[in-house]
Amino acid sequence: MTFVWAIVAGLIIGVIARLILPGRQPIPIWLTILLGIVGGLIGNVIASALGVRVTGGFDWIRHILQVVVAAVLISLVAPAWGRRRV
Repeated sequence: MTFVWAIVAGLIIGVIARLILPGRQPIPIWLTILLGIVGGLIGNVIASALGVRVTGGFDWIRHILQVVVAAVLISLVAPAWGRRRV
């Protein structure tokens, strides 16, 4: 079940990251999910290092870090994906 939640969280994080980025990102949904999952994992590591991974209530800082990392990953991968030949 953890695998399913990772996919759902990756989708949500990836879609939010794509929404905050300007312009169009020519990447498929599976790559958005993958980058969202990776961004979520890296965001959790950063939040743990800052000591804000687990707080009382909703973990706003952790989730913001996850989305920001995913947005950076998407902004790095999208141009390369758009230039590739089919």
